[in-house]
Amino acid sequence: MHRRAAGKFLQLPIILAVLLFLPAGTVRYWQAWLFIGVFVVSSLAITIYLAIEDPALLERRMRAGPAAEQEKSQKIIMVVALLSFAATGALPALDHRFGWSEVPVSVVIVGDALIVLGFFGAYRVLKENTYSASTVQVTSGQRVISTGPYALVRHPMYSSALVMLLGIPLALGSWWGLITMPFNIAAIAWRLLDEERFLCRNLPGYVQYREQVRHRLLRFVW
Repeated sequence: MHRRAAGKFLQLPIILAVLLFLPAGTVRYWQAWLFIGVFVVSSLAITIYLAIEDPALLERRMRAGPAAEQEKSQKIIMVVALLSFAATGALPALDHRFGWSEVPVSVVIVGDALIVLGFFGAYRVLKENTYSASTVQVTSGQRVISTGPYALVRHPMYSSALVMLLGIPLALGSWWGLITMPFNIAAIAWRLLDEERFLCRNLPGYVQYREQVRHRLLRFVW
């Protein structure tokens, strides 16, 4: 399992490099190099943590993507979400290529800090919830988690993802990349609403938890 995790992890910088440097038309793109470094190191930290502390959760996290989803609706949602997420990287790269916008270095640093913050939020979720798979599923013995970040919102992993997605265009030096945020929000909202319907049907106690924690994604907002 550790070898498979290492193999998947080694694909990450290659995928990011292709996604960014091809549309940018150059490797002379320091914001992209910094972003890749921040993203890969943050991902590595979480992977090492799971490999040591919760190998079963690492196994569940490796089964990701449309093909891994069991629900047909989630397969469709994941395709749409992945396209939206890919655009979050590709559009800033095109911005860099054609010089559509200028972003101060300080804003680039803020963007990278938001990415780190998003990863930290994801770490807190994974630490609190060993059932936090990458796919929508209910495993044997699974129970509702209502502590830690789950006491604040029902989908803290998606909240962390939104923080990260907000940071990506800024980290890549693009104002225009922020155009993708409404699409990312819509994709995540679509996924979590469908996921909640599944959990209400299949996870005992989730209906009561939903009544206890009123907000899905952003406290006091929604």
